Amino acid sequence: MAFRHTIRGTTHVFADLRDLLAKATPLRSGDVLAGVAAESAQQRVAAQRALADLPLRHFLHEAVIPAEQDDVTRLILAQHDEAGFAPVSSLTVGALRDWLLAATPAQVTALARGLTPEMAAAVTKISRVGDLVAIARKCRVTTRFRSTLGGTDTLAIRLQPNHPTDDPRGVAAAILDGLLLGAGDACIGINPATDNLDAVRRLLDLLHAVITRHDIPTQGCVLCHVTTSLLAMEAGAPVDLVFQSIGGTQRTNDSFGVSLALLGEAHDAARARHPGAQVMYFETGQGSALSADAHHGVDQQTIEARAYAVARAFDPLLVNSVVGFIGPEYLFDGKQILRAGLEDHCCGKLLGLPMGVDICHTNHAEADPDDMDALLLALAAAGVTYIMGVPGGDDVMLAYQSTSFHDGLAARRLFGRAPAPEFAAWLARVGIGDGARIPAALSPALLGLS
Repeated sequence: MAFRHTIRGTTHVFADLRDLLAKATPLRSGDVLAGVAAESAQQRVAAQRALADLPLRHFLHEAVIPAEQDDVTRLILAQHDEAGFAPVSSLTVGALRDWLLAATPAQVTALARGLTPEMAAAVTKISRVGDLVAIARKCRVTTRFRSTLGGTDTLAIRLQPNHPTDDPRGVAAAILDGLLLGAGDACIGINPATDNLDAVRRLLDLLHAVITRHDIPTQGCVLCHVTTSLLAMEAGAPVDLVFQSIGGTQRTNDSFGVSLALLGEAHDAARARHPGAQVMYFETGQGSALSADAHHGVDQQTIEARAYAVARAFDPLLVNSVVGFIGPEYLFDGKQILRAGLEDHCCGKLLGLPMGVDICHTNHAEADPDDMDALLLALAAAGVTYIMGVPGGDDVMLAYQSTSFHDGLAARRLFGRAPAPEFAAWLARVGIGDGARIPAALSPALLGLS
């Protein structure tokens, strides 16, 4: 079905829903690279106006990727809850934005299963930055393992102690640094330099020893491929969270070497080890489908929102948009990174996910720490579930810039947020308090550093 809108005597025609969504997307370099972006600001405004007038029910009848070609589309259709959709079923995309801005937190939260990812993407495309903050702030998403995440007065931090050679002493030193600054309540998550069973097992054993020795109410994760996690569990390794990067199309997930069935197998294996806990950790990012030539002509923000349908099928503890990690080919500068981070967070929260954002950029992007500070402050105001804590804000293994332990501590203090309640109680018990005090109970010797 074609869509059209006329501005000053020029009629702009959009071939189908996929084209309309792409042309309505605020400018980003990845869509230009893919050849799907609006050709002018006027065309973009025309697409946004046509999109605002589109009834939400249309999304249930026209898929951006045909269901017979894509298992993510089939999953989206299977997930849709007509009863949850009922409060907004008669609205257009524009009216949905107005409804979200006026609704109570309970009303917005209850809508999660009634929205498709494409609906969520559409409403964010016609929203300003302030709208994205205001809408996301209303969403209430709570998850639990050893710590409880997502409380309205909390801001959690993933402690990311990466090391370029997986040196246990280097990893342990970074863990100690993060704990002393109040980081780690979301999880202590290591990106391994080497993804093989022996290397991953050593890191898993290190995390388990630190967490159990000090009775820290958090969860460990080595961010290896899901198949390595399955092997580790079969070998009896102490796996808490199972990690996997995921995308919004079947072909993107194929490029990651995963399927919905494989993710289900890993989820079931981890739940068997930790009954009642939420055990999955997913990472996403705008541009991954384009990198894999798996975008089907769909804009990168809509594809990103579709990845959240995959995530919510497995009841995750954590979901994280690594917003500026892929590079300027997809998000060119600080303005595009800021907008994308807020879109991703808002879409994920609308769809009922515990969204975090890795507020980051690569060194060849047109971005700097001031841009990241602006995004950090906006996300903290929007109620982001968690952010990254990286020593010095500079990941020496992945070679990108993120938020530091100090950034997370400062954001908590500025916005009156606390760590997860169990973790806050542990910080008080061992003498760290709100961060930056060194208690005897966490001496370097006890972490094996002397």
